[in-house]
Amino acid sequence: MALFKIRKITDTYLPSNSQAIAQVFNILRLHFPSVKQEKINEILEQMKDPLKCKFSVSLFIAEDGRSNVRGFAILFYMPDKNFCYLDYLAVKPGRTSSGVGGAIYQRLREEAQLLKSIGIFMECLPDDEMLCRDKAVLKQNKARLAFYERYGARPITGTKYETCVDPEDDCPPYLIFDDLGNDIRLSALQAKKIVRTILERKYPEYCPEAYIKMVLSSIRDNPVKIRDFKYITKERPIEKNVPVKDVIPLIINDRHDVHHIKEIGYIESPIRIKSILKEIEKLNAFKIRPSRGYPDKYITQVHNIKYFNYFKTVCDKLPAGKSIYPYVFPVRNQTRPPAREYSVLAGYYCIDTFTPLNKNAFLAARSGANCALTGAELLLEGYHTAYALVRPPGHHAERDVFGGFCYFNNSSIAANFLSKYGKIAILDIDYHHGNGHQQIFYDRKDVFTVSIHGNPSFAYPYFTGFADERGEGEGQGFNLNLPLKKAISGKEYLVYLKKAIKAIKAFNPDYLIVSLGFDPAKGDPTGTWSLTSADFANNGVLLGKLLYPVLFVQEGGYKNRTLGVNARHFFQGYLSTGAVKKL
Repeated sequence: MALFKIRKITDTYLPSNSQAIAQVFNILRLHFPSVKQEKINEILEQMKDPLKCKFSVSLFIAEDGRSNVRGFAILFYMPDKNFCYLDYLAVKPGRTSSGVGGAIYQRLREEAQLLKSIGIFMECLPDDEMLCRDKAVLKQNKARLAFYERYGARPITGTKYETCVDPEDDCPPYLIFDDLGNDIRLSALQAKKIVRTILERKYPEYCPEAYIKMVLSSIRDNPVKIRDFKYITKERPIEKNVPVKDVIPLIINDRHDVHHIKEIGYIESPIRIKSILKEIEKLNAFKIRPSRGYPDKYITQVHNIKYFNYFKTVCDKLPAGKSIYPYVFPVRNQTRPPAREYSVLAGYYCIDTFTPLNKNAFLAARSGANCALTGAELLLEGYHTAYALVRPPGHHAERDVFGGFCYFNNSSIAANFLSKYGKIAILDIDYHHGNGHQQIFYDRKDVFTVSIHGNPSFAYPYFTGFADERGEGEGQGFNLNLPLKKAISGKEYLVYLKKAIKAIKAFNPDYLIVSLGFDPAKGDPTGTWSLTSADFANNGVLLGKLLYPVLFVQEGGYKNRTLGVNARHFFQGYLSTGAVKKL
């Protein structure tokens, strides 16, 4: 895992976010001791009620693997004037904090670009001895201004913005502008509107109208002038701006092809990934992001550690090119594992006879879980949509068993990871029932599992997926199965997808995970339905209209001649709604 990740917080109520916010305020007090407690409390109120303060507030934190906050920034967005305002940026002192401030500010610039804003404004205390009498403070001011200048952000000059409201005060701030590398020249009228907005909304009780009018009347240059570079040298050049496009991070399991079985009847093949990738690349909407590494604990929080260890051990011990298949199955209510022979144990940990164990199965499945976790973490970092393009699939893997070509339940692992940060909904739109999601979360109310699938009377996995399976204990009512008849058209399917979406909206999750199967397609060797590429596009449109951050995790789809085309049409429909622009 990275030394730290940057994630975006908008919900102050979640326990994990509350703990992070408490750390943020400790850092804030350390760097800004003059900030009163009422002002700190005001930040929380602003986050909770953006309509009242007329701007949205996003808190970005740099957090290590132990949930220690290493730095933070608070960004306002004024949608009516289309600009961002940086309120605070601070880093926890220490040797491990190198690079944290720069990484956070780069993330803010990405956010500002995604919002299509004209840029970021902020206040910085002056580096002019005539405006700041305290030499120690003056030194800090110079360092801070030099930091922002690395990104092209410099003070607006030729105005009276740096005038104290109270003549007895010292160090009135400059107004800094970062145009995000777009060479924007602010007109006097535009600058006046922005300055009035900042002074009225940030200081509603501090800046009198007479003061605001005085500052506005001083803005005469058209366009307004920005101070020349003062700290940038050849040795410390300006940081180049990297344009952020409306893209979906694409995390591909780069080890999926090691798990390749050349046996009659085995339809789970590496070409599935290539077929999808070849077609969706035509959309120019995806950016490949590397998979990150995660500890085993994120998997064993979902899967029984005894199963995990068995799977890892047996795959390691099998010779290359050798596969074993389960052939003896115990009664499932028996908890004692049978003999130690690996081929017999396979039946204890599996639900069918056609999912093989071999040298590379664990490596491929473990890498797929990392891809799903990477996608989940990218949602935490502020992306609206991510796509984990993985094989083998995962939705049939339960807490204790594998099956249906699935070894680790990628979507459920991601859901459990995200559940620390809010309510999660899993929507399984594979042709087959998402029995793994159901079994793993059946007694939980924080993860709502929904599956649209072929009726178990004729479709794998046969023994689960009935409409009356609604959850148990605290999870009662938080599992929804929509089993459908053997022959379904795309128009009929859409009716049930709307039902599923209605239920998800009622649950109102913080994050949505879609177990994305393309085996409802016409002619798929594992299904009986007849959805066309146009039908998949319609399904994508429905999901694209949702406001929740979405992680797509690839499941089934085995007709390789049409698989990629169906995937392209699905995402084309999804993107047509402007989904990736929602933040």
